[in-house]
Amino acid sequence: MFVVTGATGNVGRSLVQVLAAAGAQVTATSRGISDEDVPESVQYTRADLVDPESLRPVFDGADALFLQSGGPSAHLLSPQDILDVAKAGGVGRVVLLSSQGVATRPHSASHGDLGRSIEDAVQQSGMDWTILRPGGFNSNAYAWAESVRARRTAAAPFADIGLPTIDPDDIAEVAAAALREDGHAGQIYELTGPALSTPRQRAEAIANALGEPVRFIEQTRDEARAQMLRFMPEPVVETTLSILGEPTPAEQRISPDVERLLGRAPRTFADWAQRHIAAFR
Repeated sequence: MFVVTGATGNVGRSLVQVLAAAGAQVTATSRGISDEDVPESVQYTRADLVDPESLRPVFDGADALFLQSGGPSAHLLSPQDILDVAKAGGVGRVVLLSSQGVATRPHSASHGDLGRSIEDAVQQSGMDWTILRPGGFNSNAYAWAESVRARRTAAAPFADIGLPTIDPDDIAEVAAAALREDGHAGQIYELTGPALSTPRQRAEAIANALGEPVRFIEQTRDEARAQMLRFMPEPVVETTLSILGEPTPAEQRISPDVERLLGRAPRTFADWAQRHIAAFR
């Protein structure tokens, strides 16, 4: 049985569907999960990673765990306590959704230090572990959904700086492989899309999927910072802006791991936009 934490998130929701479609027994967990969030064959339990004891019933009889380490409450997590409860329930394999920033921004308190502490706990857990380090998600474009629907505009800083953003569904498929198949223990996979794309190009891809023009507005760094501070802590905002505006060569590198693991190229941003265009209509 597979336990998927963060089962209502961009990656977790897709992972639950991939595992269920393969006939796997799945328990999905999140703080606000309901039967509308999962396929009929999937059990679900409301639980909070910040409270590892709330997960004890979830892990009873489980074989493998998908652990999502990100989100605004990441600094409150006690990964060692979570892993101890999982091991007590019988879990022998853990797949951690981490972040590329652990490697590319090792001295950042919001990305490197925090992510590294969670990775270290997983690596020292005594379980078979696999770590996934994706770059930016294509689904971050949902931040434009309201303005595209209302005004057919999309605003972002650093209009022409490209990053190889990744489709969360590709991350989910890699996670499913690592959970279900042998041969992934002790591996760290860097997950990116197939090509660099810029904010301007991503807005154009949404326009093409809509069949209507979308006007791109380039923000200044200060404008973007003020907007991001409404929903992100300041250290996360500063590091994120640095990645977007001054990416390192490693952050712009196209990783071969998705294609090597799935036997196909990663999906493009244009493909993601076509599949999710309803959010922008």
